[in-house]
Amino acid sequence: MVSLWSLVGYGVGGVIVAGVALLVAFQEKLVYVPVLPGLAKAYAVTPARLRLAYEDVWLRSSDGVRLHSWFIKLSPNCTGPTILFFQENAGNIAHRLEFVRIMLQRLHCNVFMLSYRGYGASDGYPSQHGITKDAQAALDHLIQREDIDTSRIVVFGRSLGGAVGAVLARNNPDKVSALILENTFTSILDMAGVLLPFLKWFIGGSSSKGPKILNRLVRSPWSTIDVVGQIKQPILFMSGLQDEMVPPSHMRLLYNKAIESNSECLFVDFPNGMHMDTWLSGGDRYWRTIQLFLDQYVPQTRRSSRSRIDDDNDGSNDGQILTLNCLSAYRHI
Repeated sequence: MVSLWSLVGYGVGGVIVAGVALLVAFQEKLVYVPVLPGLAKAYAVTPARLRLAYEDVWLRSSDGVRLHSWFIKLSPNCTGPTILFFQENAGNIAHRLEFVRIMLQRLHCNVFMLSYRGYGASDGYPSQHGITKDAQAALDHLIQREDIDTSRIVVFGRSLGGAVGAVLARNNPDKVSALILENTFTSILDMAGVLLPFLKWFIGGSSSKGPKILNRLVRSPWSTIDVVGQIKQPILFMSGLQDEMVPPSHMRLLYNKAIESNSECLFVDFPNGMHMDTWLSGGDRYWRTIQLFLDQYVPQTRRSSRSRIDDDNDGSNDGQILTLNCLSAYRHI
């Protein structure tokens, strides 16, 4: 005769199995949130509402998915860098327009905003495999443009966007000049244990001590910790220490992994920065950090000023002087 405790054990085990099965089946719904609760999938505003000159850009990923993007230029003759921005997992690019508006003003740059598949006006359904293709399509488009300096393309990713950007930078060392990561996680595998603590014994990244028996079932692991160590370009890590979503320790782990093989890395933290508002709480220091990073690693000397440099007998020292000036400025941020 089956005892009461055996029945309870079977019941609990059944609930756990059913719960894990649901998590596996609907994992994309947990990782990707194209529509914020209570809001429509469509863009609430366009750059025109903020008086930004922009271009609707329609792309095709390599697997045929139709993608929508906005290309926003500071001015027709802007010679600054072009920032390829990858957003967080929730909402769409329209929700980041105020951030981009200030970015254009402070950094004197162009900005390309991609809607991942399944987000905004883009077709398809989000997945790691698919979004990786989407990011490549965006970069390939920028490389073919004749109205920007293609030697000054910088990838900027926040949270999920950082994972996307890291893969793109690793795969395109000759096309991406630098990478900026903000409040990015080490991996979705590690985040599973953060958001759902009971899973940390079954799912985890390379640093996890659990059996990790469910790792093979995760379709979008986004293991940034394994990618960042393979990136050769300069990387700026910006971490909000009050991040309520991604533990700030993740950013430090990413930085520590990167500097093992890349000496051109900078880590800057913002004591009051939360997951979504580090750019607001960081104030002037936030923007000065990025500007100094760009001045040091993506200077306006790659193409637009090439002829001037060739005619300058002292031009060979410019890079050294710039580096010394930037290092001095970093100490005062």
